[in-house]
Amino acid sequence: MSFDFESGALAPSLSPEWLTERPESFFAEVAGVVTAAPAAPARISYDRLVLPGDFPDPTICKIGDTYYASATTAEWGAVFPIFKSDDLINWQLVSHVFPGRLPEWCDSNFWAPEFFYEGGKVYMYYTARKKGGVLSVAVASADHPEGPYTDHGPLVGEAAGSIDGFPIRDEHGVLHLVWKNDGNSRNRATPIWAQRIDEKKLKLVGKRHELFRNDAPWEGPLVEGSAMVRHNGYFYMFYAGNACCGKYCTYAEGVARSRTLLGPWEKCPQNPILTDNSTWKCPGHGTVAEKDGRWFLMHHAYAANSHEFVGRQGLLSEFTWNEQDWPEFVNNSPQAAPLADVSVLNVTDHFEGDALGLAWQWPVALLPRTTVLDNRLHLGASALRLGAMLGQRTYAATYTASVVVDAAALTDGTFAGLGAVGDPYNALVLAFGDNHLQLWHVKSGKKNLLADLLLEPCESLGLRLECWGGSRYRFAYSPDGGTHWEPLRTEGFAINGTYLPPWDRGVRVGLLAQGEETETVIFEQFTLRNQR
Repeated sequence: MSFDFESGALAPSLSPEWLTERPESFFAEVAGVVTAAPAAPARISYDRLVLPGDFPDPTICKIGDTYYASATTAEWGAVFPIFKSDDLINWQLVSHVFPGRLPEWCDSNFWAPEFFYEGGKVYMYYTARKKGGVLSVAVASADHPEGPYTDHGPLVGEAAGSIDGFPIRDEHGVLHLVWKNDGNSRNRATPIWAQRIDEKKLKLVGKRHELFRNDAPWEGPLVEGSAMVRHNGYFYMFYAGNACCGKYCTYAEGVARSRTLLGPWEKCPQNPILTDNSTWKCPGHGTVAEKDGRWFLMHHAYAANSHEFVGRQGLLSEFTWNEQDWPEFVNNSPQAAPLADVSVLNVTDHFEGDALGLAWQWPVALLPRTTVLDNRLHLGASALRLGAMLGQRTYAATYTASVVVDAAALTDGTFAGLGAVGDPYNALVLAFGDNHLQLWHVKSGKKNLLADLLLEPCESLGLRLECWGGSRYRFAYSPDGGTHWEPLRTEGFAINGTYLPPWDRGVRVGLLAQGEETETVIFEQFTLRNQR
């Protein structure tokens, strides 16, 4: 699979994970070879990695004949990607809920989007943090799932924080919001609440009701990520428990049910119903979908071989209903196979057309100034922290990224860089400016120079980073614009980047422009090559 930067499409690859085999049977007889009647099409396996890369807390919704999905973007813009698919397997990135400027009321922690569609109107319920305030559940709406979206602001923001909103109608057809009190942020329990929504004003009204809280050992300090569906006279709530993120995560998925929305709720005796295996770690927080009478949970999990360095990836896992009317997953764990060929996720961007590709990201509060012209990206510089930044998600633990910089166009005091970026405070960056090639080690906002090399002036300079196992880095440069490469000499063979990923995000490969805001850095020929 290759990424089309013009459309944002994930193009189907030729690997078996992305195609369905349809074998034919042939039988030899004494009189010769006779072709038997065509066999029935093989049953499609939907247990797949469908949103590769860092796409936590995925949501899914069917509108007409098309499925739409989104996911947490946390501290990266553009906020909340919108994917669409006709078959649940192949997804195309088509837009974002907030593609540029953020809603006025919030500035960070863009988590857990949830699609809701009724009466020709699309709603996106989501979590964000009020400026200088608490985590809150808010809502935006659009006339089309691809937008544009109008934000309506927060619905609820408790003192401990309110997250993971999910809209659902009760047994009488009355619309409610279900959400989690973020009590674990204060070492308290995490009740799941429900409260009626005034549909005209898009405000919560009446009394809130507790549905249940974390009271089972496997749930640990929290329950969260509610996603609800009705089946055979029950409301079912799929929910996650325990620690979601990072190297020491313990996440898993459970389910509870009730005849009425406000309870009483019964938790499944087999909880957790979705747990680790040797391929996928810490599965949870998803949304249910149905297709042709088959049931699925789109959820996230870490790939065991790349874990926190790539982040939580979007999986589709099929489940069935047992004799007791509880959902069951095969082996109680995700059955998606790892990609046999990670090169299908390679990225090449020649900056064609007149707009930046949809897959590029940036620190959510630092919207960059960009122009795409004549196969070149013009990135406006910034003097803040690492400078202006554009990033790409990574897809494997081992990869090589490169870019070509118009070195001749750099002005005094302006640096162009390529780096492995956890966030604006943690990065490893190969940067060029003032005829100096430097390796910046940035940890908790403190920058140290690991290398500083004086170069002869050149027209175009290639910058390259190589990563092994998600955390070991080497860097190289090319004074002839990418034809011949020279390794950058450092004290050790590789630089340790274990510290890079934040607790809730994977590492990005970033392009940086540091300098006065009046200056611009010009990039060409960005590539990202994945390896096993």
